[in-house]
Amino acid sequence: MTVLIVTRSLDNDAPLAVAQAVEARGARAYRFDTDLFPTELRVVLDEGGGGRISGPEGRLELSEVSAVWYRRSATGARIPQGLEPQLRQPSVEESRRVVHGMLAALGAFQLDTIECVRRAEHKPLQLELARALGLEVPRTLTTNDPEAVRAFAERCPGGVVTKMMSSFAVYDPQGQEQVVFTTPLRPEDLEDLEGLDLCPMTFQERITKALELRVTVVGTQVMAAAVDSQALPGAREDWRRKGLELIGAWQPYTLPEPVRVRILALMDALGLNYGAFDFIVTPEGRHVFLEVNPSGEFLWLMQRPGLPIADALADVLVGRAPRRFEPPPLTGAADAGGSAWR
Repeated sequence: MTVLIVTRSLDNDAPLAVAQAVEARGARAYRFDTDLFPTELRVVLDEGGGGRISGPEGRLELSEVSAVWYRRSATGARIPQGLEPQLRQPSVEESRRVVHGMLAALGAFQLDTIECVRRAEHKPLQLELARALGLEVPRTLTTNDPEAVRAFAERCPGGVVTKMMSSFAVYDPQGQEQVVFTTPLRPEDLEDLEGLDLCPMTFQERITKALELRVTVVGTQVMAAAVDSQALPGAREDWRRKGLELIGAWQPYTLPEPVRVRILALMDALGLNYGAFDFIVTPEGRHVFLEVNPSGEFLWLMQRPGLPIADALADVLVGRAPRRFEPPPLTGAADAGGSAWR
């Protein structure tokens, strides 16, 4: 039994924690750093001769893969930047197609498939499904139309915040990453919205916060933690601004049962085995859904308040805990791992 961990070299220690948990359960963990392909990793997809991966972790026969943890992807990142764009771009794309095709053809359980992750990343879909399932969601507008933004702001007397659908960042002249955080929309901002011609944005009504929650779902296990983001002025609109300062402030949190049930229903609707949810708890005790990240971070929650997320992931990956979705069988896949590669 081998668990294939799909990530990248510059990931944090989460893959190591999960690998150790997998190996503690008697299975092999094989790390596939996607940025090393095709420059330093070798992949062979040969039905007649047997599919395999060779690299820093040694050799892995694809027929041995019993489960996949798809976490991060940076395929082709080490293809030289100096290569002519007309050559580099198709080389990166072809490399991605090989990796994605390999994973699609494995026939093994995946947490989660690339197709499910990509679909689940669509924020408008998340909000519509959450609303339909009975979760409270903020009033939301995504647009590049300045007049629509001004009309929306008039309907939100408590204020409006702006955010991006993607993990958006810009880089200063020194090369330092500057993340675009959730930001309040000021009255003067409504007069200067011309930048929407170049990039649409998402606008949400501002929700008064008592706490912010991170709810991590692995299979059928739901683990919640809370932080008082209002304790630090710089964290009140987006706790990530002061994430390092707040690491020690996260506490275990018990979700109301109706909210927990609806979270699992949203996981079903999105086809996910893993999801990292963000909620606001209002002073009145309402739980307001913001988003779910199908590949969201969790390492800091293992440190404080000590949520057993790596163990939960390992249990699902090795088959010791319930899985929400199993792959359909591939014709001729009869080995324990379910792989089509021979």
